[in-house]
Amino acid sequence: MRLNDPNTWLQADTAIEIDEHPDLGKVRVRQWIDLHFYRAPGQKVNLILVERMKPMSNGQPFPPLWLAWVGERTLPLETVWFKYLRRFGVDHWYRAKQRLHWTLPNLRTPEQSERWSDLMPLMSWQLWLARDLVVENVLPWQSGNISLTPGRVAQSMFSLLVDIGTPTKIPKHRGNI
Repeated sequence: MRLNDPNTWLQADTAIEIDEHPDLGKVRVRQWIDLHFYRAPGQKVNLILVERMKPMSNGQPFPPLWLAWVGERTLPLETVWFKYLRRFGVDHWYRAKQRLHWTLPNLRTPEQSERWSDLMPLMSWQLWLARDLVVENVLPWQSGNISLTPGRVAQSMFSLLVDIGTPTKIPKHRGNI
Protein backbone atom coordinates (compact mmCIF):
# COMPACT_ATOMS: atom_id res chain seq x y z
CA MET A 1 0.00 0.00 0.00
CA ARG A 2 1.68 3.18 -1.19
CA LEU A 3 0.23 6.28 0.39
CA ASN A 4 0.79 8.48 -2.65
CA ASP A 5 -0.87 5.99 -5.04
CA PRO A 6 -4.62 5.40 -4.40
CA ASN A 7 -4.59 2.47 -6.85
CA THR A 8 -2.56 0.43 -4.34
CA TRP A 9 -4.82 1.12 -1.34
CA LEU A 10 -6.72 -1.71 0.30
CA GLN A 11 -10.40 -1.47 1.15
CA ALA A 12 -10.73 0.70 4.28
CA ASP A 13 -11.89 -1.09 7.44
CA THR A 14 -13.94 1.87 8.65
CA ALA A 15 -15.01 5.11 7.02
CA ILE A 16 -17.15 8.09 7.95
CA GLU A 17 -18.20 11.27 6.19
CA ILE A 18 -18.91 14.49 7.99
CA ASP A 19 -21.46 16.18 5.76
CA GLU A 20 -21.00 19.88 6.31
CA HIS A 21 -18.50 21.13 8.83
CA PRO A 22 -18.86 24.93 9.20
CA ASP A 23 -15.19 25.62 8.40
CA LEU A 24 -14.06 22.59 6.40
CA GLY A 25 -17.08 21.62 4.31
CA LYS A 26 -17.46 17.90 3.62
CA VAL A 27 -14.79 15.70 5.22
CA ARG A 28 -14.15 11.99 4.53
CA VAL A 29 -12.19 9.90 7.03
CA ARG A 30 -10.99 6.35 6.36
CA GLN A 31 -9.12 3.94 8.59
CA TRP A 32 -7.07 0.80 7.87
CA ILE A 33 -6.62 -1.38 10.97
CA ASP A 34 -3.77 -3.74 11.88
CA LEU A 35 -1.41 -3.04 9.01
CA HIS A 36 2.33 -3.52 9.39
CA PHE A 37 5.49 -2.34 7.74
CA TYR A 38 7.40 -4.70 5.47
CA ARG A 39 10.45 -4.71 7.73
CA ALA A 40 8.46 -4.85 10.98
CA PRO A 41 5.77 -7.51 10.54
CA GLY A 42 5.19 -7.81 14.29
CA GLN A 43 4.38 -4.14 14.82
CA LYS A 44 0.73 -3.34 14.05
CA VAL A 45 -0.21 0.16 12.93
CA ASN A 46 -3.51 1.79 12.06
CA LEU A 47 -3.57 4.32 9.23
CA ILE A 48 -6.13 7.11 9.13
CA LEU A 49 -6.72 9.30 6.10
CA VAL A 50 -8.52 12.65 6.46
CA GLU A 51 -9.64 14.26 3.19
CA ARG A 52 -11.41 17.56 2.60
CA MET A 53 -13.72 17.20 -0.33
CA LYS A 54 -14.19 20.91 -1.07
CA PRO A 55 -11.29 22.30 -3.16
CA MET A 56 -9.21 25.32 -2.21
CA SER A 57 -10.04 28.75 -3.62
CA ASN A 58 -7.64 28.16 -6.54
CA GLY A 59 -9.43 24.93 -7.47
CA GLN A 60 -6.68 22.60 -6.21
CA PRO A 61 -7.64 19.83 -3.77
CA PHE A 62 -6.52 20.12 -0.18
CA PRO A 63 -3.57 17.84 0.61
CA PRO A 64 -4.67 14.74 2.53
CA LEU A 65 -3.60 14.20 6.11
CA TRP A 66 -2.27 10.76 6.98
CA LEU A 67 -2.25 9.83 10.66
CA ALA A 68 -0.63 6.70 12.08
CA TRP A 69 -1.73 5.10 15.31
CA VAL A 70 0.27 2.50 17.21
CA GLY A 71 -1.43 1.36 20.37
CA GLU A 72 -3.43 -1.25 22.19
CA ARG A 73 -6.87 -0.10 21.12
CA THR A 74 -8.30 1.39 17.97
CA LEU A 75 -9.46 4.99 17.99
CA PRO A 76 -13.03 5.71 16.92
CA LEU A 77 -13.04 7.90 13.83
CA GLU A 78 -15.72 10.19 15.29
CA THR A 79 -13.19 11.42 17.86
CA VAL A 80 -9.99 11.45 15.82
CA TRP A 81 -10.91 13.18 12.57
CA PHE A 82 -10.72 16.68 14.06
CA LYS A 83 -6.95 16.24 14.46
CA TYR A 84 -6.92 17.53 10.89
CA LEU A 85 -7.41 20.97 12.40
CA ARG A 86 -4.17 20.54 14.36
CA ARG A 87 -2.03 19.82 11.30
CA PHE A 88 -0.53 23.34 11.35
CA GLY A 89 1.26 22.56 14.61
CA VAL A 90 2.42 19.21 13.27
CA ASP A 91 3.86 20.84 10.15
CA HIS A 92 5.76 23.36 12.26
CA TRP A 93 7.02 20.55 14.49
CA TYR A 94 8.65 18.81 11.54
CA ARG A 95 10.15 22.07 10.29
CA ALA A 96 11.49 22.75 13.78
CA LYS A 97 13.06 19.27 13.89
CA GLN A 98 14.83 20.06 10.64
CA ARG A 99 15.98 23.44 11.93
CA LEU A 100 17.20 21.90 15.19
CA HIS A 101 19.09 19.26 13.18
CA TRP A 102 17.36 16.25 14.71
CA THR A 103 18.92 13.84 12.20
CA LEU A 104 22.36 15.50 12.08
CA PRO A 105 24.23 13.71 14.88
CA ASN A 106 25.78 10.36 14.05
CA LEU A 107 24.74 8.48 17.18
CA ARG A 108 26.10 4.99 17.77
CA THR A 109 23.66 3.34 20.16
CA PRO A 110 19.86 3.22 20.40
CA GLU A 111 20.09 4.73 23.88
CA GLN A 112 21.93 7.78 22.52
CA SER A 113 19.33 8.14 19.77
CA GLU A 114 16.49 7.91 22.27
CA ARG A 115 18.14 10.48 24.53
CA TRP A 116 18.62 12.84 21.58
CA SER A 117 15.02 12.29 20.50
CA ASP A 118 13.84 13.03 24.04
CA LEU A 119 15.57 16.40 23.83
CA MET A 120 13.58 17.42 20.75
CA PRO A 121 10.26 18.02 22.56
CA LEU A 122 12.12 19.91 25.29
CA MET A 123 13.69 22.19 22.70
CA SER A 124 10.33 22.66 21.03
CA TRP A 125 8.70 23.58 24.33
CA GLN A 126 11.53 26.01 25.00
CA LEU A 127 10.79 27.72 21.68
CA TRP A 128 7.07 27.73 22.42
CA LEU A 129 7.51 29.24 25.88
CA ALA A 130 10.07 31.81 24.70
CA ARG A 131 7.87 33.27 21.95
CA ASP A 132 6.60 36.07 24.22
CA LEU A 133 10.06 36.84 25.61
CA VAL A 134 12.17 37.25 22.48
CA VAL A 135 12.57 40.37 20.40
CA GLU A 136 11.86 39.37 16.83
CA ASN A 137 14.89 39.51 14.59
CA VAL A 138 13.37 40.03 11.14
CA LEU A 139 15.73 39.39 8.27
CA PRO A 140 15.52 41.79 5.30
CA TRP A 141 13.59 39.35 3.07
CA GLN A 142 11.08 38.38 5.78
CA SER A 143 7.82 40.11 6.59
CA GLY A 144 6.93 40.92 10.16
CA ASN A 145 4.49 38.49 11.79
CA ILE A 146 2.06 39.14 14.59
CA SER A 147 2.58 35.70 16.12
CA LEU A 148 6.01 34.12 15.94
CA THR A 149 6.49 30.69 14.43
CA PRO A 150 8.94 28.30 16.16
CA GLY A 151 11.47 28.99 13.40
CA ARG A 152 11.26 32.74 13.97
CA VAL A 153 11.59 32.23 17.73
CA ALA A 154 14.74 30.12 17.19
CA GLN A 155 16.09 32.84 14.91
CA SER A 156 15.43 35.44 17.63
CA MET A 157 16.70 33.50 20.66
CA PHE A 158 19.98 35.44 20.74
CA SER A 159 18.23 38.48 22.29
CA LEU A 160 16.89 36.31 25.10
CA LEU A 161 20.23 34.59 25.71
CA VAL A 162 21.93 38.00 25.99
CA ASP A 163 19.37 39.09 28.60
CA ILE A 164 19.72 35.86 30.58
CA GLY A 165 23.51 35.90 30.59
CA THR A 166 25.64 32.97 31.66
CA PRO A 167 26.15 31.41 35.09
CA THR A 168 29.81 30.68 34.34
CA LYS A 169 32.79 32.78 35.28
CA ILE A 170 34.90 34.56 32.70
CA PRO A 171 37.67 32.18 31.60
CA LYS A 172 41.15 32.80 32.97
CA HIS A 173 43.93 33.68 30.57
CA ARG A 174 46.52 31.00 29.87
CA GLY A 175 50.17 31.73 29.39
CA ASN A 176 51.83 35.13 29.09
CA ILE A 177 49.74 38.11 28.12
